[in-house]
Amino acid sequence: MFAGNEPAFSFFDLERAVDRRKLVSAEQTLSQLTDLVVIDEIQRQPQLFETLRVLLDKPACPTRFLLLGSASPTLIKGASETLAGRVGLVDLSGFDLNDVSGNHWRVLWQRGGFPRSYLAPDDAASALWRESFIRTFLERDIPQLGITIPAESLRRFWTMIAHYHGQVWNTAEFARAMGTSEVTARRYLDILNGACVLRVLAPWHENLKKRQVKSPKIYVRDSGLLHALLELDSFDVLSGHPKLGASFEGFAI
Repeated sequence: MFAGNEPAFSFFDLERAVDRRKLVSAEQTLSQLTDLVVIDEIQRQPQLFETLRVLLDKPACPTRFLLLGSASPTLIKGASETLAGRVGLVDLSGFDLNDVSGNHWRVLWQRGGFPRSYLAPDDAASALWRESFIRTFLERDIPQLGITIPAESLRRFWTMIAHYHGQVWNTAEFARAMGTSEVTARRYLDILNGACVLRVLAPWHENLKKRQVKSPKIYVRDSGLLHALLELDSFDVLSGHPKLGASFEGFAI
């Protein structure tokens, strides 16, 4: 809480056991708070949406809630259905050229937009952070979303996507390479796209006379993660790599 004329707020981090215990009786705890209530890592307790709906439907409710957490199709669907008409969704990206000096665009391209990666003291520290992020994302965050896929399999698929970065998606080719069915390959793509680590760029076309379906192009959303998956740990290594042009294309997008 802040004193004086500054706005007051309450903060709960659901990664912390003490904050999770405070919200065991969520309706009783949250109903006593006013002003702004910030709940971080909301995906750990999606059942809170039901409680928030009850609180927000009370007449003249003075409280506003800011919910933060990892992207999840299931979570977003739950929020949209439970809090329909009461919630606004904001997708937050990493740093872009509006956030950094124009002279540092090569650093942004190489390290990506994650703040801790971009602001690392050197390329080695940035590469280490990104590798740790990828491992944590696959081994902890994905299972927390209720997705039971071996981390090694999803990492292999993600690395394949990095090698196909900027190319047209071919379900059959990915399925053969992974030794799985086309349905499984498409499911892996949907999972990583829904978690906002891939970008599936739909084709722009109009053909009214032919029943033609064109495939999208696929990109790793963050250029720093792309370079980590391709093991390109410096700009000098990137500048001599065959994916240089495709990497810049994704960075521009």
